[in-house]
Amino acid sequence: MSKSSVAYIVSAAALVVAVWLGVSIGSVKIPISTLWNAEADATATNILWKIRMPRVVLAGLVGASLAISGAAFQGLLKNPLADPYTLGVSSGASVGAVMTLFFGISIPFLGTYTLPIFSMVGAALTMFLVLGFARLVDRAMKMETIILTGIIFGSFLGSVLSLMIALTGEELRQIIGWLLGSVSMRGWNYITMILPFVVVGSFMLWLNRRELNAMLFGEERAHHLGVNVKRRKFAILIGGSILTGSAVAVSGTIGFVGLVVPHMTRLLWGSDHRHLLTLSFMNGATLLIICDLIARTIISPTELPVGVITAFIGAPVFAFIFYKQRRKGGM
Repeated sequence: MSKSSVAYIVSAAALVVAVWLGVSIGSVKIPISTLWNAEADATATNILWKIRMPRVVLAGLVGASLAISGAAFQGLLKNPLADPYTLGVSSGASVGAVMTLFFGISIPFLGTYTLPIFSMVGAALTMFLVLGFARLVDRAMKMETIILTGIIFGSFLGSVLSLMIALTGEELRQIIGWLLGSVSMRGWNYITMILPFVVVGSFMLWLNRRELNAMLFGEERAHHLGVNVKRRKFAILIGGSILTGSAVAVSGTIGFVGLVVPHMTRLLWGSDHRHLLTLSFMNGATLLIICDLIARTIISPTELPVGVITAFIGAPVFAFIFYKQRRKGGM
C-alpha cells in the first residue's frame, strides 16, 4: 500500500472518529445509533439533528476551508509561516463581515449571502493590498517581507475593528463574541450559506495542485515548465480568499488552523500538493471538530470560544516553526 493511500485512510478514520465524538459527547450523552435508529428517544434525536450535527458539520467545513487555503498560501509563497491569519486575510474578512453587521447592510438580491460576500471581498482586497505593498517595499518579494506586511495590515485592520466595536451600542456583545470565533448555535442555514463557497474555493485550489508543485521550484522554473504563473497565482489567491471569507463570515475569526494543519500534514505525509490539499482539508475538519468539542466541554456548562482553543494550540506551533526556520537560516 502506498504512503498516500495510508495517509487518506488515516485522515478519513480520524475525521470519522472526530464526528462520532462531536455528536456523542456533551451535556447529554447521545449514542451514535441515534443516527439511524428511527425509534430513538425524541429528545435525543432533536439534540442530535438540530444542535449537535449542524455544529459538527459547520466546524468541519470551517476547519477544512482554513486548512486548505493555508496549504495553498504556504505553497504559493513557499513559506510554512504563511496562512490566512498571519497574512492578514482573516482580519480583512473580519472587517468586511463586521462592517456588514455594524451598518446593517443587506443587499436584496443577495439576501443571507450578503455577509459572506462582503467578508470574501474584504479577504481578497487585503490579500492583494498585502502583496502590492510587499512588492512596493521589496521588488524581490522575499517571504519575510510578505509576512511582515501581513502583520502590519492585520494590526491596522485590528484597530479598525476596535474602532467599530467602540462605536457599537447594543450589538457590542454579538460582535465581540463573533470575533472570538464560534460555531455554537448556528444551525443548518449557516451550512447552506458556506457550502457553495467551500465547494467553489476548494475546487479552484485543487485545479491548481500541480501548478503549486511547479511553483515550489520558483516562478521562473514554473514558467519554463509551461505554467501561466500570473493567472495561476490569481486563481489561487481568489480561491483562498473565497474560503477564508466564507469561513470567517459564519464562524468569526479562528486563527492558526491554516498554519498548523498544513504544516503537520506536510511533516507526516510529504509536500506533494496533489495529496497535501485534500489531506489538509480532511485534517482541518478533524482538528476544528475536536477543538470545538474541547471548547464546549472543558468547563461545562460554560462554553469557550473555539478560537481560544485553536490559539492555545497554534501559538506554540507557530513559535516552533519560526524557531526551525531561524535555525535553518530561512527567515
